[in-house]
Amino acid sequence: MNFPLSSRRALVGGSTQGIGRAVAEALAAQGATVTLLARDAARLAEVAAALPTPAGQQHDFLVADFSDPEALGATVRQYLSASDTAFHILVNNTGGPAGGPILQATPADFRAAFEQHLVANHLLAQAVVPGMKAAGFGRIINVISTSVKVPIAGLGVSNTTRGAVASWAKTLANELAADGITVNNVLPGATVTQRHTSLIEKKVAQTGQSTEAIEADMLKTIPARRFGQAEEVAAAVAFLASPAASYITGTSTPVDGGRTGAL
Repeated sequence: MNFPLSSRRALVGGSTQGIGRAVAEALAAQGATVTLLARDAARLAEVAAALPTPAGQQHDFLVADFSDPEALGATVRQYLSASDTAFHILVNNTGGPAGGPILQATPADFRAAFEQHLVANHLLAQAVVPGMKAAGFGRIINVISTSVKVPIAGLGVSNTTRGAVASWAKTLANELAADGITVNNVLPGATVTQRHTSLIEKKVAQTGQSTEAIEADMLKTIPARRFGQAEEVAAAVAFLASPAASYITGTSTPVDGGRTGAL
C-alpha cells in the first residue's frame, strides 16, 4: 500500500540520527516536505541534503534544543509565521532520559525529563495545531517506549515520563479528533540505535558480562529473536501519518517483535 503525502509538510524531532532520521527519510520518500528539528546545525544540514525528493520537495531544518522547551516552541512559531505555512504532521521524538533505579533519581532528573519530553511535545503541539485545524488534516505522532505498557527495569525516570506523555496524547487525541487531527504513539522495543548501544554498554560496565551475553539474554525476551531496525519503527510512523490511518487515534502501538507482555 502506498501512503501518498506529497501535499503535506512534516516536522520531525530528533531527526539527525536513529529513529528520528529514519522517520524523516520515510516521510520524505512518501512525498512529504520535511523540516528536521534538532540541535546540531551541521548534522541537520547534512541529513536534510540527503533526504529523498520524489516529488521535488525542498526540505529544510530548524535548530533548537528539546531541553529548552520555551525556546523550542518559539523557534517553530517564528518559522510558521515567517513562512506563512503549516505543518500537517508532527513527529515528537527526542532522546530518552538516562537509566537507573527510580529511587536514585533526583527531583531535578524528573523535572528535566518532563521538560524535554512532555512540555516540549505540548508546546510543539500548541504551535502546529492551528494550522492543522485550518487544513482539516493533522497527524501528531509521539515516538516513546513500550514502557507505557510494561515498565522497563532500570529506566525509572524514563518509565514515569513516557507514561505521562502517553496520557497526555490520549487526552489530546480526544480533544482533536473532530477536527480531522489524530494523535497516536509508536512504542519502539529494543531497536538498534545509539541509545540501545549505550544501554548495553552500561550493562557491560555494571555486570562485567560480555556484550554478546547481554544481547543473548535480551533476545530471549523477544519472540522475533532479533532486535528491531529504525526503519521498521519509521514504517509504522509513516502509516499513522498517512490518509489510510484517518480513523486511528488515541492508540499506543508497540513495534517490538512481540516483546511487550501486555495487550
